[in-house]
Amino acid sequence: MKNKLASITFFVICFCLSGTFCNGQDLVYKPVNPAFGGETFNYQWLLSSAQVQNLIEEPEGDDIFSFNQSSTLDDFAETLNRQLLSQISRELTTSQFGEAGLEEGSYTIGNFQIEVNNTTEGLSITILDTALGEQTQVIIPFF
Repeated sequence: MKNKLASITFFVICFCLSGTFCNGQDLVYKPVNPAFGGETFNYQWLLSSAQVQNLIEEPEGDDIFSFNQSSTLDDFAETLNRQLLSQISRELTTSQFGEAGLEEGSYTIGNFQIEVNNTTEGLSITILDTALGEQTQVIIPFF
């Protein structure tokens, strides 16, 4: 028992004294990116790494920074075209589905087969293009 008490006391004293012999140093953060104060020689390495990881293809043309500049007359014609198409689609929807909106069922409009169903996720609208065989599904969630 005396030997056990002596060994415990020895370990406690060693533990308390070991803290006085340990030295530490401050952690200093040094950024890598030169834009944030890092070493300026890292610029080329960071740029080449970013270019290797870039998966976006540049558009072909004379000037990659040129935007499609359209005249005011072209903008007006495009806006008018959109408004007319919107008005026509609104009238078609109202005439086909009525003022109450979409009800469950199957509808055929031209080459399109439209199925409307209530699901647990929301209102499911499946549109099938019978001419091309393509299908699209739109789910309008419940709120």
